[in-house]
Amino acid sequence: MLYTRHCWTFKVLLADIRRSGYRVGPAYTVLDAPITSLGWVQSHPPEEGSVLGPQHRLQAPGCPRSPGRTLARTPPESHLPLRNNPSSMLDNAGKRRWELGWTSELSFLEEPSNVIAVRGRPLVLHCRVEGEEPISISWRRGGRPLSPSPRRSLLANGSLLITSFLSRENESDSGEYDCTAQNRFGLLLSRRARVQVATLSRFLTHPQSMRVQLGGVARFQCQINGVPRATITWELNRVPLNMDDNRFTLLPSGVLQITGVGQQDLGDYRCVAANAANSRASQEARLTLAGWSPRTDQEPEILSGPQDLTLTVHQTAILECIATGNPRPIVSWSRLDGRSIGVDGIEVLGTGNLKISDVTVHHSGVYVCAANKPGTRVRRTAQGRLVVQAPPEFVQWPQSVSKRVGSTAVFTCVAQGVPEPQLVWLKNGRVLAAPSDNIKLTHSNSTLIINRVTGSDEAIYQCIARNSAGTNQASARLAVTLSQELPAAPEGVRAEPVSPTAIRLSWREPSHSVTEEIIGYVLHIRPASEPAGKELQEAVGRTTLEHIFTNLQPDTEYSMYVKAYSPVGASGQSQLVTASTGGEVPDVMFFAQVLNGTAVQVFWEPSPRPRLVRGYKLYLRKLPSSRILGPTLLPSSANTHTFTQLEPSALYEIKMQAFNQHGDGNSTVRFVSLGESTESPGTFTLQDPGCDCQKPQEASLSGIVVGIHIGIACIIFCILFLMLGYRRRLLGCRGIKESWSVPQPWHSTAQEGQNGHLGLEGKDGRELELTELKGNPERTGSPAQLQQRP
Repeated sequence: MLYTRHCWTFKVLLADIRRSGYRVGPAYTVLDAPITSLGWVQSHPPEEGSVLGPQHRLQAPGCPRSPGRTLARTPPESHLPLRNNPSSMLDNAGKRRWELGWTSELSFLEEPSNVIAVRGRPLVLHCRVEGEEPISISWRRGGRPLSPSPRRSLLANGSLLITSFLSRENESDSGEYDCTAQNRFGLLLSRRARVQVATLSRFLTHPQSMRVQLGGVARFQCQINGVPRATITWELNRVPLNMDDNRFTLLPSGVLQITGVGQQDLGDYRCVAANAANSRASQEARLTLAGWSPRTDQEPEILSGPQDLTLTVHQTAILECIATGNPRPIVSWSRLDGRSIGVDGIEVLGTGNLKISDVTVHHSGVYVCAANKPGTRVRRTAQGRLVVQAPPEFVQWPQSVSKRVGSTAVFTCVAQGVPEPQLVWLKNGRVLAAPSDNIKLTHSNSTLIINRVTGSDEAIYQCIARNSAGTNQASARLAVTLSQELPAAPEGVRAEPVSPTAIRLSWREPSHSVTEEIIGYVLHIRPASEPAGKELQEAVGRTTLEHIFTNLQPDTEYSMYVKAYSPVGASGQSQLVTASTGGEVPDVMFFAQVLNGTAVQVFWEPSPRPRLVRGYKLYLRKLPSSRILGPTLLPSSANTHTFTQLEPSALYEIKMQAFNQHGDGNSTVRFVSLGESTESPGTFTLQDPGCDCQKPQEASLSGIVVGIHIGIACIIFCILFLMLGYRRRLLGCRGIKESWSVPQPWHSTAQEGQNGHLGLEGKDGRELELTELKGNPERTGSPAQLQQRP
């Protein structure tokens, strides 16, 4: 169409239509209409809140030749907002031109950056945003919203003003700040900015006095910590040093090098450090001449070599190397890996210091400084490592997309840096939780996949790339368009328990026409006492009409519903149904301890699920009798019980059960012998807790236990006899041979352990172990069968 000279026609943002009180259908976009005011070709414009369609046309007022433009039907992906093209602002007629393109509906023009503040002075943290109004901006420190304070205020452009910066032990404005911007499209989070208060410490290292030869080399150093880094200058006899003299070299680290020392260089030197916080002067160090004449031949010596450095790209690296000798050595530099150092940005400071300006990651490596004696092959070397880090930079940015409900959205974010950046995704400023059934992160978090898109997925997604050198972020928006072709919610949903840990869920088969559109079902289940967000989901095929949930908690009520899925998206949820799993009976394991010849104590660990247990039952039977005493009922809070007035030297069977409202649990049986309780009180029974011994075996078991006890007594008697005899022999030898001694290659000690072990330490440093075998038929044998244990 032709444009009149006084009528500019622009492509219009959808937001301008919405601000006029109308809604635009999801499959339409507005083209070729004035951006300032909108007029309708019809005599009566549409009613407010109505959906605009092809029947409505827009026209600029005062442009009689303009036929107006209709709302053109386009795919949803082409719903692009207006973008001002700064590179080409005028068209052929000299008019201002706007182009149709993509810009984020919300983006940062300026983000906060690291800054150093001074106590008591104002500080401004910048944050400027563009996007569709209204936009709300807020600030956080340490990830938490800033509390109101009369010292802090939000400027009109979104920046944060701190009128008087505080830095006290109990109150400080230092920390990490970020700003958030939010409009109807979503929320954006800026990068974090570190705010530090300016400080200057005391000197860590003061310069030291030196005596050098005439014409030699002198080196002074001072070290101090400061935020920001302090500027170092030097004074000679309290007068600033003239750094125009090529014999003086001042390194940023605070090192002063003097070559060709003469009489005029003698005196007292001190360094002065200053930054925004303060200024300090170091102690003085005196430079004097040595009283001896220099040797005509002196081997080269490196007074100070390069130190390891870690820098960020675009900074300047200075590697120190100062050497002395006679004749004066020649200093050269090389890389340990054999690569060339290059010439761009390379400079030599003084007599041998290497300066690399605007470092890049390619400068990383080990640098070797060599002091060579002229005319010979004599050399001395020193080396230092330079590490150059690079903050994250995006190679591929995520792109905003518009997707229908039920489709799949993919965002890709690729960043590079040194060290390799770690990627984190945010949704409306919040870190995406662990991947769910519809959200996946792949390729080291560089790809975000959102399956089965729903309206709740509509948001602004940010890709945050972080490493030790810095942070970068990129954002994109997911717009979700609604569809009228979603399947209906399943009907006839029923739930019934199958076992204490399983529930069957079923639903009615839909009509054939509906079944053709369905690709599957997703079943949702959660304990009725849990919030709706903590639910489990299971997907089944389109032909499945029932499913059994397994591995559920017993005696628990569950809530369930079903959703049907088509290629377009998910249906609404079905009717919510509930069902409870059956009850579970408890189990218990106990132990028995012989207290004395007539008493046995029974004890057990409390159940990890105390609500499952209502109490305990104890039974006692003296073997081989068939008479059972009990049950003795104990409350659920009990964990011990003592049987008294038992018959000495008798064998007893103890059985225990836990019970609740659903019945008794499995029983556990222990056999306890009181035959030798006086010799070894506190012995624990060692029978298998799951023993289910029958009556015919009881008599043989009693005989085995008695035989074991007799065998144990014999073994212990033999060992004690041998030990006492050996001790008496040593005492006799020691009385005869008092006048001389023979070094003993090993010594013998005996100690009784807490678990009833008798340990003998052998000559090879290992422990001979004798274990009490009372009540344990598996540990019988003679002394010859004892084994050494490391």
